[in-house]
Amino acid sequence: MSRRVVRQSKFRHVFGQAAKADQAYEDIRVSKVTWDSSFCAVNPKFLAIIVEAGGGGAFIVLPLAKTGRVDKNFPLVTGHTAPVLDIDWCPHNDNVIASASDDTTVMVWQIPDYTPMRNITEPIITLEGHSKRVGILSWHPTARNVLLSAGGDNVIIIWNVGTGEVLLSLDDMHPDVIHSVCWNSNGSLLATTCKDKTLRIIDPRKGQVVAERARPHEGARPLRAVFTADGKLLSTGFSRMSERQLALWDPNNFEEPVALQEMDTSNGVLLPFYDPDSSIVYLCGKGDSSIRYFEITDEPPFVHYLNTFSSKEPQRGMGFMPKRGLDVSKCEIARFYKLHERKCEPIIMTVPRKSDLFQDDLYPDTPGPEPALEADEWLAGQDAEPVLISLRDGYVPPKHRELRVTKRNILDARPPSGPRRSQSASDAPLSHTLETLLEEIKALRERVQAQEQRITALENMLCELVDGTD
Repeated sequence: MSRRVVRQSKFRHVFGQAAKADQAYEDIRVSKVTWDSSFCAVNPKFLAIIVEAGGGGAFIVLPLAKTGRVDKNFPLVTGHTAPVLDIDWCPHNDNVIASASDDTTVMVWQIPDYTPMRNITEPIITLEGHSKRVGILSWHPTARNVLLSAGGDNVIIIWNVGTGEVLLSLDDMHPDVIHSVCWNSNGSLLATTCKDKTLRIIDPRKGQVVAERARPHEGARPLRAVFTADGKLLSTGFSRMSERQLALWDPNNFEEPVALQEMDTSNGVLLPFYDPDSSIVYLCGKGDSSIRYFEITDEPPFVHYLNTFSSKEPQRGMGFMPKRGLDVSKCEIARFYKLHERKCEPIIMTVPRKSDLFQDDLYPDTPGPEPALEADEWLAGQDAEPVLISLRDGYVPPKHRELRVTKRNILDARPPSGPRRSQSASDAPLSHTLETLLEEIKALRERVQAQEQRITALENMLCELVDGTD
């Protein structure tokens, strides 16, 4: 009798667990907009959630430590004139987030480390170039200040947020609405899915479709696709019988999928979250109450089902923490932020280990917050892999870093003379900056003094009126 050999994998026993009730974020009015984005974005400092807002679009940004009930007057980020459809944190600056809206604009915001007293209404920059709603945002993984947006006008625009310029516009590649866009690991290629049921790989700088596959899934519902670490593609979609599917593709041979997994019959679009460090893909369906996860390997059957995390409540959206925001001392390999109707609940994925020591095999070096390229270097054709950091001693987010926007004069297109400095270098000499600050402080003091004098005068008037009535 032949013995069944169990596949060796350190991730076979990954298990999910919802955080305790006091670690959730309560009383948040999650947006009810009908749109297939995750509605939630998270980084090692902040949790951002798209919320219901009267007279425009808004999202809330909470420090990760601010768990429990959220005050109904907690400041929001407001500025869009129609619902917000997607939000995405900058991978190279934990205080910068972009938002896309039904009002056709993209706004980029600087979030302070302290909690503001009132709503944040002024973005650092507003990017206007789409003619219809903007529903997809994605920052470049390795180049500083490069942001992609995709709109209902079937156009993909790649922006330099540091100058407000359009770097590239891909406007003749998609005949219908774009459902998803994903960069590969070094940001040299894009994978897109579209309502015309075609999966495309695009070289954005050449403006060419490098490879495409019509109908990777036979069903009519929307597709999603993400790149794996080795350049393959994972797609989620539906069969002709409305069964949900996960497929692995080799872009060099798009004829047949490398692997195809069929799951259940449900109409919720599966959002794939891929972790390149562990090569695990997590599938979260909107309206589902479960997260399925699979390991992708080089040996048949290539896609290995690991487990399913199930809960009672359906999810309205999902945030996925970057690896550097995880607790390595607890062998945490993924953390999700599940949106309910009125709250957000962390879900922690753990590999059980007996030792308390750092687990090298679970935590290879992972992308850190430093960009590998400047925007113009990437545009000129350079590629670079992400700058990696070790998580051995845990990750401490850097202090508040300001995004400087220097709008170029479009009438003067001459390149600047002298050596190019990085975006973060200050353009003003230190003495000039100090002088300006001192002047501002002096002006503020004068204003406060004037206000105090005005208050004294009003108090005197009040006293006189009171004395008069007596």
